[in-house]
Parts: sequence; C-alpha cells; structure tokens
Amino acid sequence: MGLRPVDLARRAGVSTQLVRNYEAAGILPPAPRSDTGYRQYGPEHVSALLTYRALAPGFGAETATEIMRAVHDGDEPHAYRLVDAAHAALHEQRLATDAASEALAALAAENVDELTGPSLLVGELAHRLGIRTSALRVWEAAGLLAPAREPGTKYRRYGPEQVRDARIIHMLRQGRYYFEQIKPVLDGLRRTGSTDALRTAIAERRAAHDRQTKAMLSGTALLHQLINQGQPAGSAPTVPAP
Repeated sequence: MGLRPVDLARRAGVSTQLVRNYEAAGILPPAPRSDTGYRQYGPEHVSALLTYRALAPGFGAETATEIMRAVHDGDEPHAYRLVDAAHAALHEQRLATDAASEALAALAAENVDELTGPSLLVGELAHRLGIRTSALRVWEAAGLLAPAREPGTKYRRYGPEQVRDARIIHMLRQGRYYFEQIKPVLDGLRRTGSTDALRTAIAERRAAHDRQTKAMLSGTALLHQLINQGQPAGSAPTVPAP
C-alpha cells in the first residue's frame, strides 16, 4: 500500500501542499498514481524528502533542489560537483573572514588624530575602494556613514575618519556582514575606540561558518544513503588508493 501525501508530510513534519510542491520542483521523484488517480508514495520518496530537508539548511534551498534533481536524473557526477562547489564557496568565505579579521584589526587600531590626507569626494572614495558611488550612498542611508557637505555645492566630503569607516564597511560587506552587524562595530570605534564589537562580529561570523559546515555534513550523510539505496548490499564506490 503506497503512502498518501499526508503520510509523507507527517514523516517530515511539513504540510501536504509542500510535499506536492517538492514533487513539482523535482525534489521528489515522480509518484505513481492509483487507479483512482491518487498519488502513491513509497520509501524512496520518504528518503528523498528527508534528504532534501537535511540538505537545505547547509546548502540552501536552490542548491539542494539542484542536487536532488541530479540524483533523480541519475547524474551523480553533477550532484557531486554541486556539493564540492558549495564546500569550496564556504571555504572561500572562511578565508575572506580571516583576511578581514587581520585587516580590520589594523584599521580599527588607527588613531583618527594620526590619520592624514585630504578629504575625498564621493567619486574619489568610491574609486579608491573599487566600488560604485551608489554603494556609499546606500551606506549613508543606512546610517553607517555621515559625510560632511560642502557649503554651496552640497557635495559630500569624506574626512579621514569617514574614509577609515568606509574601508571597514567595505571589508565587512565583502565578508557578507549585514548592516545591523556592522553598525555596532563602527559605533564602538567612534565612541570609545573599542574593537570589542569588531571581535564579536568576526566570532559570530566564524560560528556561522561552523554551523553551516555541520549542516552540510548532516545533509550529505543522508545524500550518501539515498544515492546508495539502489546498490547491492555491501557494495561501495571504488576509490583509487593514494
């Protein structure tokens, strides 16, 4: 007797509509129909559903869906490439966080009174950072920067502290920090010169990387089981000796 959509939904703690959406998206293999036209799911659908639900937190819904489609299409090499690409992207994020940590520590330690150089116009600062002028305006609108205005022309002018802050914002944004994470860093530097918020932000980012890695491991464990379901008992992929 096949499983009904509601039976499958209960196994994963989701709605029956979500189960139907998963099937339509290719996350689940197609379900055969009964003589009366009702979907009939089996163990393979339970495994696919649980595998996707485990993959999504670490790989994201889009990549997890691509992986599941590749598996159902019998294209295991493509599924493996997607897994490898996601791990490589996370590794690059870790390296970016490490680089930002080192650079930000040096930047944050700079004494504003010792910073020299002329104030910069918005185009000059954008060119120095290698970003669009619109990014600086977005940061200003978010309350992260507050450039002075020239009398008469009202052109934005970024003094030494604003230039330093823009460099910090740019590095943190490259490390995928959100505005709400960046603001305490800048507030602490401006008020007391403290780098505590900076260290906290970097620690939280590294903890997020660790959580994602754990989620990836959990998902790929079920993916391995799903891929090997159809293989004879005791069989394993051949791996060349080192």
